[in-house]
Amino acid sequence: MENASYTTLTRQSGLMREMSVIANNIANANTTGYRQEGLVFSEVIQHVNDAPSLSMATARARATSLQSGTLTQTGGPLDVAIDGEGFFLIRTPEGERLSRAGHFMPNAAGDLVTPDGHAVLDAGGAPLFVPATAGKITIANDGTMSADGNILGQIGVVKPSTGTQIIREDGVHFRADGAIEPNLDGRVQQGFLEGSNVNSMGQIARMIEVQRAYEMGQSFADSENERLRNAVRNIIK
Repeated sequence: MENASYTTLTRQSGLMREMSVIANNIANANTTGYRQEGLVFSEVIQHVNDAPSLSMATARARATSLQSGTLTQTGGPLDVAIDGEGFFLIRTPEGERLSRAGHFMPNAAGDLVTPDGHAVLDAGGAPLFVPATAGKITIANDGTMSADGNILGQIGVVKPSTGTQIIREDGVHFRADGAIEPNLDGRVQQGFLEGSNVNSMGQIARMIEVQRAYEMGQSFADSENERLRNAVRNIIK
């Protein structure tokens, strides 16, 4: 297979992956705390002995937008959003994870959990407890929860330490590849939820661009295939 065919094939494969990413973004445009994802194209050059170098495009690196989404007032006493940078700290079966989705509730045991049942933690990694007898719950800007004048705990707002990368696991959960620390600058807003940061119109426009690029690539691949067929026919005549 010639370089042009390899290049076209890898480009088409990358465009298909990008289309899948865009479709997932659009599907989660209304998901609380969802972070828009993008695909990064790069060039890979492989040296081939006694032949020209082989150049291919790859699109395997993904980039997540950490831009804040719109805060919507819900009035829910345990609905919270972070105004600024930072993440809530939650515990999943796979370990501690970071999230911007702040729709919380007490479970049957009184533990503060996410809709998936994951425990919400304070900045030190301890679970938070809401007594069944608790009255009106108030949450201060630093995440401190109180009921009837008694402090129940402090919702942890954390950030990756310097040099720590966050790895996306799904739309609202991230894993810190290193240390995390309390984020004292993040302000917790009670009665609000942060929406998705997906730019729906931008994603639809990009989807059209990717579709057209894929169609152009397919047309080129068909033309190249026909050219090679004709070359083979001329050789064997």
